[in-house]
Amino acid sequence: MRLLIIGGLQGQIGAATKIAMDRGAKVTHATDIEQAMASLRGGVGADLVLCDVKCDIAQLVRALAAERICTPVVACGIGTDARSAVDAIRAGAKEYLPLPPDPELIAAVLSAVADESHQMVYEDEAMNAVISLADQVAGSEASILITGESGTGKEVMARYIHRKSARADKPFISVNCAAIPENLLESELFGHEKGAFTGAIARRVGKFEEANGGTLLLDEISEMDARLQAKLLRAIQEREIDRVGGTKPVKVDIRIIATSNRDLADAVKRGTFREDLLYRLNVVNLRLPSLRERPKDILALARHFAHKYAEANGAPFRPLASVTERLLISHPWKGNVRELENTIHRAVLLAQGPEIAPEAIRLPDGTQVGAGNSVMSNMPAPVKAAVEAASAIATRGLVGRTVADVERDLILDTLDHCLGNRTHAANILGISIRTLRNKLREYGQAGLAVPQPGEARAAG
Repeated sequence: MRLLIIGGLQGQIGAATKIAMDRGAKVTHATDIEQAMASLRGGVGADLVLCDVKCDIAQLVRALAAERICTPVVACGIGTDARSAVDAIRAGAKEYLPLPPDPELIAAVLSAVADESHQMVYEDEAMNAVISLADQVAGSEASILITGESGTGKEVMARYIHRKSARADKPFISVNCAAIPENLLESELFGHEKGAFTGAIARRVGKFEEANGGTLLLDEISEMDARLQAKLLRAIQEREIDRVGGTKPVKVDIRIIATSNRDLADAVKRGTFREDLLYRLNVVNLRLPSLRERPKDILALARHFAHKYAEANGAPFRPLASVTERLLISHPWKGNVRELENTIHRAVLLAQGPEIAPEAIRLPDGTQVGAGNSVMSNMPAPVKAAVEAASAIATRGLVGRTVADVERDLILDTLDHCLGNRTHAANILGISIRTLRNKLREYGQAGLAVPQPGEARAAG
C-alpha cells in the first residue's frame, strides 16, 4: 500500500503517518498539491491520497483526472467540521477522515483500499486448477498471459500472482490499454519529457518506470495498436524504454502480466497483433473459466458480495433465500463475476425482510433476473406473485419514454457501475467499444456527465 499525504497538519500529520506506516503503508509526504503532483509525475505512485481539507480538494481531483492518475482521495481535517467534510465529498473526495487520527479508522481505510475487488474467492474445481497453476508459476520471472471472458477476474488473478511473487513488496501497476485513447497510451506507458507534445507541461514518468522493481499489468493488451506493439516488444526484450520526446533510454526491471478477453492467436492471423509479441507475453497462459463453467463459485461469490456490500452501505446483513440461490445458479451470467457483483450490490440495497428474496435480484434496467424461465414456475406462489408485481412496476416505469432515452440511461448507468471502464461496460451491454465511444461522445456533446475511467458519474 502506497500512501501519499498532502498538507501541513502540524503534529497530527506525523501521528497519521506513523499509524499508517505501522500498518504496513509506504508513506510519502507533500506540503501542497503542486508538490504532490510533481511527486506523482516523478513516478513515486500512490494507491491512496490523504489530503488536508484546507487544501483545494476540487483542484486536486481535477489535476489527477487531467493527468489520468486514477487514485482515490480521502480528505482529512482536525475536529469534526461537518461543513468541511460535506464540501470535500462534493469536491470529489471518497471519504472524510477526522483528526486526531484513530488507529482503527486509518487501518480500516487502508484495508478497504488494499482489499477492494482484489480478494480471491473460489470453491469450484475448475477455478482450483487455475489457482494451482498460478501458485506454481508466481515465484518465477516469466511473463504471464491471463485470458478469459470479460468479468472473469483477470486483474484479480494478476494481483494474486504479484502477491505470491518475490516482487510482492514492490509496486503493482495496472494499465487498461482499452480505456486510454491511442494517442495518449504511449505517454502513459513510457512517460514523456516536458514539451514533447501539446499539454506536456512537465516531465511525466510512465507506468514502466513507476512499476520498476515490481509488476506491470497490461490489461486488455489486444486493444493496443500495431505501432505501439513494436515499441512494447522492444521494451520487454531490452528491459529499457524511451520516453516520448526523450533522448536517452531508461533501464527498467519489471515483470509483465498481460490480459485479454480476445483470442490473440486469431488476432495474429488477422494481422492485428504481432506474433513475436504474443510469444514474449505468453510464456505461461492462465485461462480463467467463465462463471458458467464454475457453478460452485456462483453462491460462494454471491455470499461474499452480500457481506461486503451490507458492510459498505451500513445495511443489515441478509442471507440469500434458498429460492434466490436457485435463481442465481440458473442465470447465465454473461457478464461473469462483475455482473454477479453488481447484481448482489443492487440486491443488498433493494432487499427487505430477513432474507434477500428473488424480487431483489434485478438487472440494471430493473428487469427481474430469471423472469420467464423455469425457476419462476418452481417458486412459492407468494414469492412468484411478488416477482411478477416487481416486473410489472419496472415495465410501467418505461412507458412514455423514448427508446433513445432508455438506451442513454442504461449506457450511462452501466458505465457508472464499471467506474468508467469502457471495455467492461461495452461487454456487459453487448455492444462494441467503438459503438460505446460514439454514444458517449454524443452524450458529452449534449452536456451530459460521462464517467471517466476510475470515477463514477456525479449524482443528478
